[in-house]
Amino acid sequence: MVKIITDSTSDISPEQAKNLGIHVVPSYIRFGKEIYRDGVDISKPGFYQKLIDYPVHPQTSEASAEDFAEIYSRYEHEAEGIVSIHISSKISRMYDSARKGKKKAKAQYAIEVIDSNFASIGLGLIVIAAARLANVGGSIQDIVNETKRAIGQISMFGSFDTMKYMAKGGRVTKHVMELSSIFRIKPLLTFRDGEIVAEGLARTHSGGMERLFEYTRNAPIIQDLSIGYSTDYNSAIALKQRLGSVFPEQRIRIEQIGAALGAHSGPDALFVAFRRAE
Repeated sequence: MVKIITDSTSDISPEQAKNLGIHVVPSYIRFGKEIYRDGVDISKPGFYQKLIDYPVHPQTSEASAEDFAEIYSRYEHEAEGIVSIHISSKISRMYDSARKGKKKAKAQYAIEVIDSNFASIGLGLIVIAAARLANVGGSIQDIVNETKRAIGQISMFGSFDTMKYMAKGGRVTKHVMELSSIFRIKPLLTFRDGEIVAEGLARTHSGGMERLFEYTRNAPIIQDLSIGYSTDYNSAIALKQRLGSVFPEQRIRIEQIGAALGAHSGPDALFVAFRRAE
């Protein structure tokens, strides 16, 4: 069987990774001199607590080429091949690190490394699509084709409660952050060509949730849907219940957003990601 590899920026839960046979490679999170492996040495709730309390803004970094080489070599005698799917190369060096790891591994079986053009729950939907096909015996070429098809069908849209953490991470200026605070502006963001771009503004948290609902409701036929939240699980549940009017509620996944987006979104961020049907 083909093995599916991804990184922790996909925000796939440990339970789902286990059920689908997905190997998740942790990225790294640095708070000052303290370094953690994402999802291994620090939990998502623990990350947000430190994000709020710690005086220094965290830095996130990719797994090393050596990390990937070790994992690719580990499965050489257990799998027919590997499809390794990662966060957009335009916002992280994870994809490059995986490619370097492939060269270092010098494996005697096929390893396909793919740039997803997404992060978090958008990347997660792509990885899940690949894993489902791998679990029914799909060939490595079939899985690569399915992965690329899924990438072209994913849309992702999010609402941040504040620009404070984007400013700390250097994504917006302090002046823009101060203006957004004065006018209580909530930025709306999406992925376009692998980059995170502005998609509008909301004046309230409920207004942001309304835009997420309308964005999803106005989409073409959806075959898979996920909700991502940073700290406000109750809002994610409320959004799920409302989206049940346009997509079967029992099929909507809820995942907590990890450090890759969380370091910039901060608390109370919400995202939706869906895969359109062909």
